[in-house]
Amino acid sequence: MSDALNEMGAYLAAKRTDCVLGWDVTHDELNVDVAPSNIRDFVEFLQRDPTCKFSTLVDITAVDYPARAKRFDVVYHLLSMYQNMRIRLRVGLRDREALPSTVSVHPSANWFERETFDMFGILFTGHPDLRRLLTDYGFRGYPLRKDFPTTGYTEVRYDEEQKRVVYEAVSLVQEYRQFDFMSPWEGAQYVLPGDEKTDQKT
Repeated sequence: MSDALNEMGAYLAAKRTDCVLGWDVTHDELNVDVAPSNIRDFVEFLQRDPTCKFSTLVDITAVDYPARAKRFDVVYHLLSMYQNMRIRLRVGLRDREALPSTVSVHPSANWFERETFDMFGILFTGHPDLRRLLTDYGFRGYPLRKDFPTTGYTEVRYDEEQKRVVYEAVSLVQEYRQFDFMSPWEGAQYVLPGDEKTDQKT
């Protein structure tokens, strides 16, 4: 299988020099780095070219690397049932850099791109309805970015007095934040519930 993947990688690099920035075969998977501005054209080429026939879009997601200049890798997984082969496309993006939508090529990209926007804040130009998919309409931030706080920015609860759902800023009460990184085997001085049983003679 790796021979076929290497042949496909070399074919794509030779055929679409305007799109392919680099490629490799790792763990029997073909990875192709694609120029951001040409992603839609390249996905369409992969679908229509008789040597490729990657007719099925399996997934679109992203990976966040905050320390890099191109912070995000937007990742596309495509399947060719004709060639019995999978391909992974990677597009490096800077923060606030937009990417052309592939909905016109694969209608199934609609919700994949909406989810990637919702979780990472990546914009897809030309998308017919780019709005949040998994979070609430008033949600702040993008939960799968590495700098998003694990507690979030707001909490939602039902207020019994107002008889409705209310949104409030997250506040962590200090007395509930006991950060003790000492292991119980390292001689912690406090007594936990149930510890008194150890002193009982059997």
